[in-house]
Amino acid sequence: MTDPQPIVREAFTRGATAAFTCSFQAEDMVVLDHLRRERPDVPVLFLDTGYHFGETLAYRDRMTELWNLRLVNLTPRSDDKHPPDVEACCGLRKVEPLFRSLEDYDVWFTGLRREQSPTRANLEPFGSHRLPTGKQLVKVAPLFDWTWQDIWAYITIHEIPHLPLYDRGYTSIGCEPCTAIPEGDNLRAGRWGGKKLECGIHIEAGK
Repeated sequence: MTDPQPIVREAFTRGATAAFTCSFQAEDMVVLDHLRRERPDVPVLFLDTGYHFGETLAYRDRMTELWNLRLVNLTPRSDDKHPPDVEACCGLRKVEPLFRSLEDYDVWFTGLRREQSPTRANLEPFGSHRLPTGKQLVKVAPLFDWTWQDIWAYITIHEIPHLPLYDRGYTSIGCEPCTAIPEGDNLRAGRWGGKKLECGIHIEAGK
């Protein structure tokens, strides 16, 4: 398990502006705890899709106040309630708002971990991401080699409040209609009814 603090510290030297995409899941709170030590006012980008669990929104507001976060709620330009499929819905409510917002930054912090999914198995602490406009970002995953057990040990030791949905058996939490309690050991198996592994925000344009 790699110490995230030197990664965070190094990342802040790689660009003039930085932001963290945060869904307020367990790993995100660990990343936030490390970011706050270096730069307490780092923008915290939350994708407000309109379909989050009420518990997620209440927890977001609680932690924003408790930690005095610089929260930035990102909303879709369109309010289309019935996109044709899950790909279009994620594109409308997650991908477009986030990529539009990331144009303002040089460094993008994430809560990605290798263990989360086969699509993330080769993750490194530093990478790059090209936005649809061609802008290149430094993409940072401070917890790249942390396990689920590492995350919860840190949360317990540091007494960080957690999203109550975990107590009900959820292990990866997104929009309420597309999130279920998983069966088996795959932490993301409860997302999108098993139809896909990524919403699209961690896939480069053209890939």
